[in-house]
Order: sequence, then C-alpha cells, then structure tokens
Amino acid sequence: MKSNHIIHPDFKSDASFFDDIIHNFDSKGENFGNQDRNSLKLFKLRKKTINVKSFRIPHLVNQIVYRFFRKSKAQRSYEYANKLLAMNVGTPQPIGYYEFKSLFLFNKSYYISEQLDCDLTYRELVDDLNYPNHEAILRAFTRFTYQLHEKGILFLDHSVGNTLIKLNNGDYQFFLVDLNRMEFRTLDFETRIKNFARLTIQESIVAVMSDEYAKCSGEDYNRIYNLMWSETMAFQDDFYRRQRLKRRFKFWKKN
Repeated sequence: MKSNHIIHPDFKSDASFFDDIIHNFDSKGENFGNQDRNSLKLFKLRKKTINVKSFRIPHLVNQIVYRFFRKSKAQRSYEYANKLLAMNVGTPQPIGYYEFKSLFLFNKSYYISEQLDCDLTYRELVDDLNYPNHEAILRAFTRFTYQLHEKGILFLDHSVGNTLIKLNNGDYQFFLVDLNRMEFRTLDFETRIKNFARLTIQESIVAVMSDEYAKCSGEDYNRIYNLMWSETMAFQDDFYRRQRLKRRFKFWKKN
C-alpha cells in the first residue's frame, strides 16, 4: 500500500510522531466525539492536543475516483483549512494529512489538526432555547455566516455540530470544522439563504437569523424568512425520506 502525506512546515520536526500515530491509529490515541461514520482520536504532543480524523475506506466506485480523479477528503480538509485561515476565517490549526493507495484503488486517509477547545457549538443553541445570551450568540453566528458568504465561501456542511463557538465575554468567535465539502465562488441570494437549511427546525431561530441576515445584507426580511423556512422544511422532508428508504433497505436485506 503506497503512502502519501503532507506535514505543515511548523511541524516537520515531529514527522516521526505523526508517522507513528497514523500507522498505529487503531491501537493508540483517545476516541473523541461521534464514531459512527469516521473515527476521531486525540493524541498528546508536548503541550498540544492533536486531533486526527480517520476517513473510512470509500465504496468501490469512489476508491477509483479518489485514486485518479478527485482529491481525498483529507487533502481537501487540509487545503481548505489553510485557505480559510488565509481569508481570516476561524478553523483549528491544520497540521497535515496522510493517504494510502494501491496501484488502482484509494484506501484510507487521515486529516491532522490541533484540537480546539470551545464553549459550545451551534447545536446547544438549537437544543436549549434558554441558553444564556441565546439571541446574541445566534445573531453573531448569523453575521459570521454573512461574512463567509461575502468572502465567497460556501460551507456545504453548515450544520449543527460543525461550528465551534468561543464566548470570550461577549466577543464571540466562530471556528469551522469538518471542512472537506466547501466551494469558493460568488454566491447568489438563493444559495446564501439555502446555506442555512441544515441548521434548525426551530421557527423562532429561523426568524432571528432571517432578521439579522436582513440587517447585514439590506435584503427584505420577509423574502429572507420565507425562503429560509421553505428551504429548511424541504431539507427536513428530504432527510426523513432518505431515512425511511434506509430503514426499508435494511429490512429487505434482513429478510
């Protein structure tokens, strides 16, 4: 199995450390977060905590696609993180990535970054409408999203767990994670508002975000709210339709 990797120049002296944790990933490190789709582990490097995301082996078609035609999720995560930092957008410090390939197929990949401790994620704002300073944080998050859009950044995985938030006595700071699906281009109005569709099913939250986005953009509140709410409902309908199909497929496999 052929290995390819990139390590940020600031961490070149620790190359042997990263080689060791990647090649012994299954037996070392501390599990972190949700392990359902991909594995996350934490490792100690002197005074730093290192976060390693292991992307599972793609299905056969994508093994060919990632081997010859498309950058891996790990490579995209690393490159997008560096691009975000260059654009003054928060994300944990990228360190590097590893890829494993055979002659014709792509195997596993790993993205390495510094672990960033936060006070909350957007998820807490959805789960607890009485969270302290709920509306102020929500409005700050909406302004952050507006600035992403103004910079031509479309974060395709803009969902509840993928924005880390530091409070800093009201000086709210936001950091994007799970970066492998992003686009960088000029964004039209519909694309911007549709970008909020995966964040909540709480109508009151959609109303606040619509109001703040209207203040930022100068667009009509009702136009924003109506589109944001309809896109939110459309996403929910599609999500639950796919979940029903998955359950039926599992039932058919069992029987």
